[in-house]
Order: sequence, then structure tokens, then C-alpha cells
Amino acid sequence: MKHRIVVLGAGYAGAFAAGNLARRLSPADTEITVVNAAPDFVERMRLHQLAIGQDLAVRSLADIFAGTGVRLRLARVTGIDTERRTVATTGEDGEDGLAYDTLLYALGSSAAHHGVPGVAEHAFDVTGRSSALRLRERLAGLGAGGTVLVVGEGLTGIETATEFAESRPDLSVALVARGELGAWLSPKARRHLRQAFDRLGITVHEHTSIEAVEPTRAVAADGTSVPADVTVWSAGFAVHPLAAAAGLEVAETGQIVVDRTMRSVSHPDVYAAGDCAYAIGDNGRPLPMSCGSAGYTNMQATAAIIARLTGGEVPTTGLKYYGNHISLGKRDAIFQMVDGDVRARSWYLGGRSAARLKSGVLKGAAWSIAHPTFGMPTRKRRLATAPDRPGVRVTA
Repeated sequence: MKHRIVVLGAGYAGAFAAGNLARRLSPADTEITVVNAAPDFVERMRLHQLAIGQDLAVRSLADIFAGTGVRLRLARVTGIDTERRTVATTGEDGEDGLAYDTLLYALGSSAAHHGVPGVAEHAFDVTGRSSALRLRERLAGLGAGGTVLVVGEGLTGIETATEFAESRPDLSVALVARGELGAWLSPKARRHLRQAFDRLGITVHEHTSIEAVEPTRAVAADGTSVPADVTVWSAGFAVHPLAAAAGLEVAETGQIVVDRTMRSVSHPDVYAAGDCAYAIGDNGRPLPMSCGSAGYTNMQATAAIIARLTGGEVPTTGLKYYGNHISLGKRDAIFQMVDGDVRARSWYLGGRSAARLKSGVLKGAAWSIAHPTFGMPTRKRRLATAPDRPGVRVTA
């Protein structure tokens, strides 16, 4: 019997993990299935560019996994039965079930509304392709002098505001920050960021909390009204409650609690990677929801799965951040180095050099997804067998 590995989600974590598993495990022993709702790979780090009208290359998942042995099922995950080890899905062919021996949960995240009234009805976001296209259509119909308000001073908010302001100088772009803009950057990098905002004409509302979103404005906690023909919500991420509903142990955030190898602490046949994993980094703190974390966690999860199935020693991959890349339009960026406690170092790289570095990172990530079996070994690893049950593949 083949060992059935099911990967839920084909984002940065899931797609890369599936390709890595296919590259290193023998198809004679394993059957790898990826479940994803959309037919194409989504470059989430570039969705703000898609929203402002730029065209991104579309990479079909069917083409990406062609020839790898990975099976692709286009469907939405509706439930997980951890007792029977099955996944419930719904797609064009209706409802269906999928059995697994090892499950890799990599369903990512969506925009966190934080219960703020009006966000779901009136705000836009760039956390998914469909939502970015919806925003794209709205912005295309917004004439000169229109107002765009970006809520959130994190990486997504900064990149969205600067890209919009540079691409559409006819619009009035503003950003709302709960604290000080760029407070987590080094002093020099913070000045660079402010200079970029000034150059692009972006208005910043610091120390402001939005308590409601309406069709043409956002309302701050102190009652101040901030005009906004379009409100873009980038105030954090949230995970789907599916894992909690399945009985997996989750953190307060809803993320799956995992050990150092990305294995669920409550269900040993389940692993998690990406935004949905509550993983502790090398500095003793939870990893943030980010593309960087998706890379770290999926590499650790796949290494652990392969080692345990083939009878090898489980390795530990690094879970340490070295810095953050922040695009400030097409020709400007910041690369901020951080220490072991994720505090900004005094050194940073800015300007065109940082922009070229960020472009290289984006292209590298996209290329690695599009070539999932690059460097495929001529001899793949076979699974170990349980000595007391001949012919049955080990699962732990």
C-alpha cells in the first residue's frame, strides 16, 4: 500500500512542500495529492501590484505539477475528520472525501477584520487573488482626485500605499498607523521610509485606530472622520477556523500548535506550515505570518516527514529571521537587518539596490514554485517498513 500524503493549500508553503516531497520520495511508495481551491499559483507578495493594474504572470498549478507525480485536486476544503483521517472537499464535481496517512495543512490566512464594523461590507484587501481583482476593478473606476485609505502600518500596508501612490499619482493616498510609522525600523531606515512617503505624497495618520469603515470614510476611535472613496484593510491576518473545528490543538490565534518539526502536538499524523502554523522560532517567539515563515516552516515540515517515513534522523532547519524587505514602489525599497530578537540593527540597505534585491527575492520564490522538482535526485528515498507488519509503511 502506498503512503498517502495530502497537502492542503498550494501557496508558497504548500506548493513548495509538495514539490519537495515529490522530488525526494519514491513514487513507488508514496501518493502525493495537493488540494487547492484555485487552479493557479498566487504570488501573494505581489497582489498589491495586481490590484493597482499591473499584470502578473499566471502559473497554472496543473502545469507546475505536470510530470512530478503530484496529483492536483481543485476543490475547497470543508472539513477534516482526524479520527478517520479524511478530508472533506467540495468542487465542480460536488462534495467528496480524501483519505490521508500524513496531512500537511498549509491553507494560509486571510485579512483579519478584528470585528471592526463595516470592514467586511465596505473595505478591500490584497490577501487573495479574487479580492485583489475586486480592488483592481474599483480603483480602475476611481477618477483623478479620488481618495484611497490604507489601514495598517505593517509590510503589506506600506507596500500597498507606496505602490498605489507611485502608480496612480492622480489619487490621494493616505495610510493609518496605530503607532508611529516604521517604529520597528532603525532610525536611518525610518527616515528613508518617511522620505519615500513624502516623495510620493502619502498622508500618514499616526497613533490612530479605525473603529468603523463606511462607504466613503473611515471613523477613528476619537470620532475623527478620514475620507476614503476606497479603504484597503491591511491590519493583520487571520486563519480559518477549520483546524480548530477538526479538534486540532490551536493557539488563541487559531493557528495549529506544532512542535519544533512542524508536527501537530495533538495529532502526530498532521503537520502545518505557513501562516496556519503556530511555530516557535529560534529566538523563542512565535513566527510571524509571512512569506519568510512559510519558507522556514515548509522546509522543516517536509524534512521531518521525509525523515520519519524513510527511517532517518529528523533534522532541524533554521527558524531565524535575518531581515525584512519592504518595497516602496518599483525603484525604491528597504532591507532592514535584524538581530536574534528581531530588533532592527543599525545597518540597512535602501534605494535601487534594495529594490533590485527585493525583485530578486520575488523572482526566486516564483521560480522555485514553478520548478518543483529542479535538481531531482536520480535515486529517490524509499519508505521504511514496520518490522512487525511487513508491507505496511510507517507513519511515525
